[in-house]
Amino acid sequence: MYEQKTKETDNSVIEFIEKVESVKKRQDAYQLLELFTEATGYEAKMWGPSIIGFGSYHYKYESGHEGDAPLVGFSPRKAKISLYFATGDQKREALLSDFGKHTTGKACVYINKVADINTDVLVALIKQSVTFLQERYPDSK
Repeated sequence: MYEQKTKETDNSVIEFIEKVESVKKRQDAYQLLELFTEATGYEAKMWGPSIIGFGSYHYKYESGHEGDAPLVGFSPRKAKISLYFATGDQKREALLSDFGKHTTGKACVYINKVADINTDVLVALIKQSVTFLQERYPDSK
């Protein structure tokens, strides 16, 4: 049976951020922590060893695979900062067009630094993602 790797933990978000090597990336992480907390109203929690997540939802795919995930989150990784938003919502793509300097992966949006993006658009992306997932998964927390 598949075991989900990224689970909510009791690890300290602040301790994790304090261990980020780059001073600038650490400052960006604190700025993102504030923006995500204000936009979601949720307390930040660690998901796995390196994702700072906000809220949670339980998903179940047609294949039977299921698990829990944060509604939104971020991770200040060495190369880039990963931002986690819901996929599958057309509004996300429209918002990203005004977001600023970024790249996208399958489920992530990557930025080099907060100064490269429009933080008002970031807040809109966070709120849109939370709303989308809460509508799709009504038992979200």
